[in-house]
Amino acid sequence: MTGNPRPATPGPKDSGAGTYVLCAGGTGGHMVPAHCLALELMARGHKVHLVTDERGLRFPGLFPGVPMTQVDAASTGRSGWRSLPQVALAIWRGRSTARKLFKDMRPRAIIGFGGYPALPGLLAGLSLYLPCLIHEQNAVLGRTNRYLAPRVRAIATSFRQVRRMEGSWQRRAHFIGNPVRPEVLAARDVPFDENAGRLKILVTGGSQGAAILNRVVPAAVGLLPAAVRAKLDVTHQGRDEDRGAMLAAYRAAGIEPVIAAYFPDLPAQMSASHIVIARAGASTVAELAVMGRPSILVPLPIATDDHQADNAAALVAAGGAQMIRQDEFSPERLAEALTGWLADRKALSEAATAARAAGHPEAATRLANLVIATGLIA
Repeated sequence: MTGNPRPATPGPKDSGAGTYVLCAGGTGGHMVPAHCLALELMARGHKVHLVTDERGLRFPGLFPGVPMTQVDAASTGRSGWRSLPQVALAIWRGRSTARKLFKDMRPRAIIGFGGYPALPGLLAGLSLYLPCLIHEQNAVLGRTNRYLAPRVRAIATSFRQVRRMEGSWQRRAHFIGNPVRPEVLAARDVPFDENAGRLKILVTGGSQGAAILNRVVPAAVGLLPAAVRAKLDVTHQGRDEDRGAMLAAYRAAGIEPVIAAYFPDLPAQMSASHIVIARAGASTVAELAVMGRPSILVPLPIATDDHQADNAAALVAAGGAQMIRQDEFSPERLAEALTGWLADRKALSEAATAARAAGHPEAATRLANLVIATGLIA
């Protein structure tokens, strides 16, 4: 069922400093919005504590000065029912660790950001009758959040339309947006230059790169008209093992690309681009919208509940993106999509404006307001 959360109400006045627990781990898609909320709460004078899994402790540059507690967590994943006993035991251990922490801390509220690493902390909070809420980054309510949704006091969403949101949960659902990093908000101030002498394409497949982007994009660029390629710059985030083949394909097309496995200044790279070719993870879609950059999105087909396709579809419906399914993502299809925008600067500019209009730069503020209000409910 598709839900339509109501807009978040104005925030409450803080009644003195309090402690708030954030439960997130696993991937950057969960960790980044939690990090943004932590910054907002701390800026208001509150204390923040992160409950996470082993992977969550390893993210560089996130949660500066925030105390962290690692808890056991697990998922059946591809193992299915055979691993249920071990998974249940890990979650129980994680819940016990978090429960002891919360008894000592007595936080005002606990917020989970989806994914199985958030589950032990939320279960501990619910068992102690503490105010609990969840934030969903994607346009489809994830499995962990679907399990928790009937039990928590509030559900914050990043999209106005959320698939798998049951109608009975609507009274507690609030449209918030997906918080983005301060450096993304700063990049929002960089105007989109439709009159630039050269156009820049940025390709990013996430921290591990995406093999299909590394194969298809250089070949597609080679199919573009020579006059277009002559005024084109390409920056490509790709895996080191693909670098040689990518470089050869780009050079055969007359392009001298910038290729790296990791760009520490990815928001700046994105804001300097005219077209971004990327997967459709929640954070990527949110950042593209906030900065107002046109994109060609290739959803990861194995994403749970095909949620990346829903993420992409929302930005496509707003007019700020094109979507190509992976089974249709060929050099010819991509070249066709690129040509339409590269040959029509007005259409490209209109897509940038539409993407920006779909962004929610205030999401961290709105989420903090909801968290504080939830914590004030007796």
